[in-house]
Amino acid sequence: MPKMKTKSSCKKRFKVTAKGRVVAAQAGKRHGMIKRTNKFIRDARGTTTLSKADEGIVKPMMPYSR
Repeated sequence: MPKMKTKSSCKKRFKVTAKGRVVAAQAGKRHGMIKRTNKFIRDARGTTTLSKADEGIVKPMMPYSR
């Protein structure tokens, strides 16, 4: 049986925690920050865990990260 491939895009963007949740960078911070509120910018700092629905999409693309 050949090795399964990990999607390169997922390898670069996501990390799986010890409990199996998927961690990703916050969205919406690339450009247009002038029109964002200070509260949004503060809250979007660092990383966040994906929702269960999004985890279901990402996890099959990362077979060895469990």
